[in-house]
Amino acid sequence: MSAGRILIIEDEPALMRGLKDAFEDRGFDVVCAEDGARGLTLAVEGRADLILLDIMLPKVNGYEICRVVRKQGLDMPIIMLTAKGQEEDIVLGLNLGADDYVTKPFKLGELIARTNAFLRRRRTPPAQVVRFGEFELNLTAYVLLRGGQEVDLTAKEFALLAFFATRVGRALARNDILNAVWGNSVTVTPRSVDRCVTTLRAKIEANPREPVFIQTIRDVGYRFETGA
Repeated sequence: MSAGRILIIEDEPALMRGLKDAFEDRGFDVVCAEDGARGLTLAVEGRADLILLDIMLPKVNGYEICRVVRKQGLDMPIIMLTAKGQEEDIVLGLNLGADDYVTKPFKLGELIARTNAFLRRRRTPPAQVVRFGEFELNLTAYVLLRGGQEVDLTAKEFALLAFFATRVGRALARNDILNAVWGNSVTVTPRSVDRCVTTLRAKIEANPREPVFIQTIRDVGYRFETGA
């Protein structure tokens, strides 16, 4: 049985071959495209379980592929392959619908682990109760419990935590968080996200200065992990 179908869109032949061999050795079906035009065609066919997407591609760049895939209503995870020092490019890709990124040169084991985690979550029906550490977040009852005792959260803290907890493992740009949790309010800025994260960490992290659950991605935003 296949571990899943991976579409790799990458124009560096050596990296493409290395990724293809590594994923096939682990039981994945792999489809490859060496330029953006071919990659976009394969992506919108919708048969991939996950896309590994280079940003700088000939013919059609990775941003446009991301935008079109999401416009088509396709929800497979997209992991961007980016160069160092491309924080602005990363944020743009996340805003267009990518789920995560790895920076070249990357550790193959880390990429495969992230891929497996995304595919595992995609196969699991959305949970109404999310457990992390000692906590249990009930999205239906609108309550956070720790050891059976309710944790007092403001409405905004709960909304932020719910946004994080339903997107475990994803890199989330500040503007995306801001739009989802605060909406179109003109009185808030991306710094509002940081302030709310600070107060939320104080309530759920054993050491807010070394967070386990709400992890900072420098110059980009945040990633939520369950600690499992």
